[in-house]
Amino acid sequence: MGIPLRQMAKVGSYVVKQHLAGRKRYPLVLMLEPLFRCNLACAGCGKIDYPDEILNQRLSVADCMTAIDECGAPVISIAGGEPLLHREMPEIVKGYLSRKKIVILCTNALLLQKKIDQYQPHPDFTWSIHLDGDKPMHDKSVCLDGTYEVAVEAIRLAKSRGFRVSINCTLFNDAIPERVAAFFDTVRDLGLDGITVSPGYAYERAPDQEHFLTRTKTKQLFRDVFARGKGGKAWPITQSALFLDFLAGNQTYHCTPWGNPTRNVFGWQKPCYLLGEGFVKTFKELMDGTDWDSYGVGNYEKCADCMVHCGFEATAVTDAVKHPLKAMMVSMKGVRTNGAMAADIPLDKQRPATFVFSKHVEHKLVEIKSAKAAKSGTETVAAAE
Repeated sequence: MGIPLRQMAKVGSYVVKQHLAGRKRYPLVLMLEPLFRCNLACAGCGKIDYPDEILNQRLSVADCMTAIDECGAPVISIAGGEPLLHREMPEIVKGYLSRKKIVILCTNALLLQKKIDQYQPHPDFTWSIHLDGDKPMHDKSVCLDGTYEVAVEAIRLAKSRGFRVSINCTLFNDAIPERVAAFFDTVRDLGLDGITVSPGYAYERAPDQEHFLTRTKTKQLFRDVFARGKGGKAWPITQSALFLDFLAGNQTYHCTPWGNPTRNVFGWQKPCYLLGEGFVKTFKELMDGTDWDSYGVGNYEKCADCMVHCGFEATAVTDAVKHPLKAMMVSMKGVRTNGAMAADIPLDKQRPATFVFSKHVEHKLVEIKSAKAAKSGTETVAAAE
């Protein structure tokens, strides 16, 4: 699999320190959303359906540095929205690298050619370009023709400039295993440094609710894909071997949502990147004030079909630290793609879904209007003086 040794050592050392310190819950990757504004409108996205007042909000450089200083995760994944729309993004990336963090900057690549000169190659910095399959698959996913070619050209450009480049690929229930495997072959030959792959999650605000995968379909899809690539070994997939084994139905994992905490324009998101069930001001409040046991597969209806990396990658990494021989065997042999699947978590005791997200939007709009009114009043007084 394609995880760089430098990054494996940095993350592995961090995880071991947490275990030696006896910490039950700790962050692995900070999921940073410095803005929700985007230059695409993907049907499966639950991040862009906000009023303009919220889409116009940005986290400041100071906000972003405070977030990583609070949580201390070794890895930062910067998403959105489209991060390259943020004017201070180069400064944010430099700030994180100066703190010796691993930085993954996710982008749809539409602005990469224009913005690339603002960034410098670094062994801990990776462009993660959104690419959901071959041209028909990807352009359908992002609802705009021509984006596949732009993304591929961006990959070639970034590689020619000496950057580390990976792609992030989300698969939905209309994915065809043969085409996915052929797509992975194609992008591998572009000289990619990595591929991350995940099943789509049914964001409750996404316009398209028809194409998200159930857990059973997810497992079979990934088995069928990996079977065409030596158990996944044929491609530079930069995810833990045990997470890929989980996607193929060979591991039974509970999610660890605190492993990938999310900071965005609302605050720290409870409980995870995928569910907005509350927001708090500090990382400590998130960790101490979230009822973690009320979420996850088997606990909450909204989580029933989730197998996404931001919930389960940290679980797999922790399992690898506890059982290094098991992880090594999967890494060496590849993911098993036949035989019985591991028992799944029963759903008979999960609590029903509650839909509270609109309240957070309403509260944020009130906060924005209050801040504007206060600023206007201050400016009026200053002018009068």
